[in-house]
Amino acid sequence: MGKALIFDAVRTPRGRGKAGKGSLSAIHPQELLAQTLNGLVARAGITAAEVDDVVVGSVSQVGEQGANIARNAVLAAGWPQEVSGVALNRFCGSGLQAIAMAAYGAASGFQQLIVAGGVESMSRVPMGSDGGGQDGHNARLRERVFQIPQGISADLIATREGFTRQQLDVFAADSHRKATIAVEQGRFHRALVPVVDPATGQVVLARDELVRPDTSLAGLAKLGPSFVELGNTAVTPDGRTLDQIALAQFPDTARIEHSHTAGNSSPLTDGAAAVLIGSEEYARAHGLKPRAAIKSIATIGSDPVLMLTAPAPVSRKALLQAGMQVGDIDLWEINEAFAAVVLETTRSLGVDPERVNVNGGAIALGHPLGATGAMLLGTVVDELERRDLATGLVTMCIGGGQGIAVIVERI
Repeated sequence: MGKALIFDAVRTPRGRGKAGKGSLSAIHPQELLAQTLNGLVARAGITAAEVDDVVVGSVSQVGEQGANIARNAVLAAGWPQEVSGVALNRFCGSGLQAIAMAAYGAASGFQQLIVAGGVESMSRVPMGSDGGGQDGHNARLRERVFQIPQGISADLIATREGFTRQQLDVFAADSHRKATIAVEQGRFHRALVPVVDPATGQVVLARDELVRPDTSLAGLAKLGPSFVELGNTAVTPDGRTLDQIALAQFPDTARIEHSHTAGNSSPLTDGAAAVLIGSEEYARAHGLKPRAAIKSIATIGSDPVLMLTAPAPVSRKALLQAGMQVGDIDLWEINEAFAAVVLETTRSLGVDPERVNVNGGAIALGHPLGATGAMLLGTVVDELERRDLATGLVTMCIGGGQGIAVIVERI
């Protein structure tokens, strides 16, 4: 088997994912992705006709994000009709899964050049728009396992791990601090494709919109917990609440301390990302210099109630596959869906916190569900180059109790 090489990675700025308020909320998600695709081929110096396939992660595949958004974005970008496209959904891990699918094609030799990425317009296609919820409303499945909402899972993790509200807020404030520095120093500049209004050509967003430089612990402390009311909601015929259902799986935990807020959780976000992946054969034949190689890819299932604890075991699985140890990884990108997820993963693996999310994460920058994984991969490659380091690991928690991890090595 050959190697899967990363030639380039781009993304849109992350926009506030609220209709009429975010700068990207007026842009159709197909257009967001199309502009990213064109930005990628322009920067990589290739022609779109050379691309074998476009693999795109998107979570809410309905309405404007339905009807195979990958193929429609290819057409919206003006690419040759011969370029195919496929959309996939592994919830929050969709963008990273798209990269994995592209890597499989390149490493096996079945494909030579693939674009992988993701898109999510949470302002235009709100989370849950597909109507499936967490489990497709399957009553028989709920008799086997009742999958509670992720926010309650995050609070349950924080409770069981002993993370206090202050610890979560400290982590969130630090995410904003690091992201502010990254924006001010232009660390994201290489990857960013400014988004323009397709009708006027005017730039509507050129930098990440959600970072708050003035974030303080005092300000975060004023925010109320987000999931108290949800946890107290009765959802079964016998009147059991979501909190009660969750706690029934963990009799050693008396109650859930609801500690995640809008300030220490990832906000609703719009955005798209694209990564150019190819084979060694393609690189040699076209004189294209790769920036990094993919060393390993792993997925894993985990407790579907606790749900968000898979990043640690899936990272171990990826490390084992690569013949590496935790200390061999120079930079970690652990998706900040909720503060407790990163704190639990870092503690469980024994990772040096100074190597984790060095430019901030989704709490500050945003989490456009299907696109985030591809964004994180591009971020870690850029930062490895900036710091002259060698290896990076990207990992994400996933709804329903799953995890995904990808290790890259700079070339």
